[in-house]
Amino acid sequence: MKNKKIIIIGTTAYNLYGFRKDFILACKKNGYQVYTFVSEYNDEWLDKITNLGAIAVTYKLSRGGLNPLDDLKSTYQLIKKIKEIQPDIVFPYSTKPVIYATLAAYKANVPYIYGMIEGLGSPFTIHKQGQSFKTKFIRFMQVCLYRLAFPYLDKIIFLNHDDPKDLVEQYNISHKTNAIEVLGPIGLNLQDYVYKKWDEEKSISFIFVARLIAEKGIFEYLEAAKIIKKQYPEVSFKIIGGLDIGNPTGLKQVELDQLIETGIIEYEGFVTDVDQRICDSAVFVLPSYYREGVPRSTQEAMAIGRPVITTNVPGCRETVVEGVTGFLIPKWDVAALVKKMIYFIEHPEQVNTMGYQGFLYAKRHFDADIINDKLLQIIGVNNS
Repeated sequence: MKNKKIIIIGTTAYNLYGFRKDFILACKKNGYQVYTFVSEYNDEWLDKITNLGAIAVTYKLSRGGLNPLDDLKSTYQLIKKIKEIQPDIVFPYSTKPVIYATLAAYKANVPYIYGMIEGLGSPFTIHKQGQSFKTKFIRFMQVCLYRLAFPYLDKIIFLNHDDPKDLVEQYNISHKTNAIEVLGPIGLNLQDYVYKKWDEEKSISFIFVARLIAEKGIFEYLEAAKIIKKQYPEVSFKIIGGLDIGNPTGLKQVELDQLIETGIIEYEGFVTDVDQRICDSAVFVLPSYYREGVPRSTQEAMAIGRPVITTNVPGCRETVVEGVTGFLIPKWDVAALVKKMIYFIEHPEQVNTMGYQGFLYAKRHFDADIINDKLLQIIGVNNS
């Protein structure tokens, strides 16, 4: 009997390896030949994917482009490549692959098609000043395309409970009966994020890990740091993450340089040992209002044993148990953020108390093995 085949379709090879590695191995363990489709790649990441025992396939897709002709070409290319493989299952994730790979898989007569929406992203993110006409237009187009693709999906998998309400229900998008599933966080290989008690002899420090754009809460974090530094100059504020030069809401290089020069923040740019940086910090802060699925960074911090301050918005609120593993604050509320940060400065013993509760929560809810079992069950891989 020949192996069954599954195609996992993403965009960047780096992301696919980082976030789908355990899922690929789980599919293989269940007897599936795994093909991975990526549109942004280099030899290093293709080799890593291949070393998992998967077959890496490249295709063309403009991840952020708005040219319908390019997207049509990508769809035809996907139809051709999918037909050559003749898979039993096609599993695209993230916006464009879910739309175009779903349509391609339907045209290629694939028996089962499952799509995962990992957060609603920028088109559904509301800024303080509202949304630009361009963003509103992109959201309109995205909803129209979801209307085309969703009826062909056997399962539409979301990571939090708000997203299906704000997309499928609000826009009344047709879909198959019982197609909507909420998986929860994608999860972590907990062996990579080991619990480590915070050294209470050290001064309290806060860490922000994300792209340096408004949606992720960088400006609220910086504003809070400026306020707290005046009262508690010994407290340090760390930032891990890259500038997004092309993003109009991003922090500018000149602003970053000034903050470093004045000693408000500690910044080391892009690093590969994020887990160690979290270990070396007392409290993890993510004042994001971006339409996350479920942020991975807060899961990592909790697994390591650090309390989290984040926002009470879709995705972010799925991780923190209020007052137990950290605090939830309203989006854009610098005063609330300052208050919760000062709480840890004045009650340093709570870093390890809440951090340990976060670790226990991560063990129960963020274990990739448990979550992958659930995902495999949703798409019928481990009972076929």
